[in-house]
Amino acid sequence: MGAGALPRNDEIAAAAAVSSHPLILGLQPAALVDHVAPVDWSLLDQIPGDRGGSMPVAIEELDRILEEVKAHKLASPDELSPMKTMAGGSVANTIRGLSAGFGVSCGIIGACGDDEQGKLFVSNMSFSRVNLSRLRMKRGHTAQCICMVDELANRTMRPCLSSAVKIQADELTKEDFKGSKWLVLRYAIFNLDVIEAAIRIAKQEGLLVSLDLASFEMVRNFRSSLQQLLESGNIDLCFANEDEAMELLRGEQTSDPEAAVEFLAKHCKWAVVTLGANGCIARHGKEIVRVPAIGEAKATDATGAGDLFAGGFLYGLVKGLSLEECCKAGACSGGSVIRALGGEVTPENWQWMYKQMQIKGLPLPDNRN
Repeated sequence: MGAGALPRNDEIAAAAAVSSHPLILGLQPAALVDHVAPVDWSLLDQIPGDRGGSMPVAIEELDRILEEVKAHKLASPDELSPMKTMAGGSVANTIRGLSAGFGVSCGIIGACGDDEQGKLFVSNMSFSRVNLSRLRMKRGHTAQCICMVDELANRTMRPCLSSAVKIQADELTKEDFKGSKWLVLRYAIFNLDVIEAAIRIAKQEGLLVSLDLASFEMVRNFRSSLQQLLESGNIDLCFANEDEAMELLRGEQTSDPEAAVEFLAKHCKWAVVTLGANGCIARHGKEIVRVPAIGEAKATDATGAGDLFAGGFLYGLVKGLSLEECCKAGACSGGSVIRALGGEVTPENWQWMYKQMQIKGLPLPDNRN
């Protein structure tokens, strides 16, 4: 568990018993707790950084934003902003969705602090039957992120990661990856050494690697490191949303989704560009498909939409479905999470997703109720 790690608590030990060799592993070096709240544009105008993106902040700034959000009034004059707190982070959202909604055995590699946020993360993920035997608990703070959702269901994120505990590259072992088939990653420059170490060991153990491009700011500011990662040939599956795709091809003659998926397909076996309400475009070898979105005309909250899309797509791959069917499964899954606040799908919305999958002729998960 590495120097300074604490003994696992009872919940981690219990979750460790769930499928000792998960089919899909997620690497999230620092466990994260999301605080999700609806806000209006007047508050977003007071928050530094681009609206709709994700920009790291110090703990003092996070606390200040949290206080403002808690006190912030929405259009209804007598109602304060409701806030939901849950285990978060792109990889955690994907892994939790795969485990809880699709019944795929999943585990997470990372570290959490010995604070209230760490306990919440453990409780939330273990409730979804995610294997936590690779989650190290250490002395210190668990990372937090405030997700502010505007009237158009777009989310502006401000994560606080600098003082949080996280797993280090030299703590990863072959045993962490042995027996698994997929490793799920999110691009982050501040975790690049851990990401590269994880990919190296995963490839030695025969795992396929999935990479999400994280945010348009991350692509814009650290594009050269990302391109090196893609050009290594070790990324088997890559997900990008439309904004990230545009940043990836900034300066090129064409920077539309078709060009982006073609660029990614040069380096990855599967390339997917999600287009929000316009669905997605994906490529595998010479095959290219477009699939429309599935869900409400007006989303409640886009938080986790791309993460849950990735989960549905991965479910399709492990089931041996066609490229088009993988995209449809992703669209059903992504559509399920935007129906409520936050990146966790409610039981009612899982049932909605199963109905949509049935309509599309997709194989339903064995674990559905």
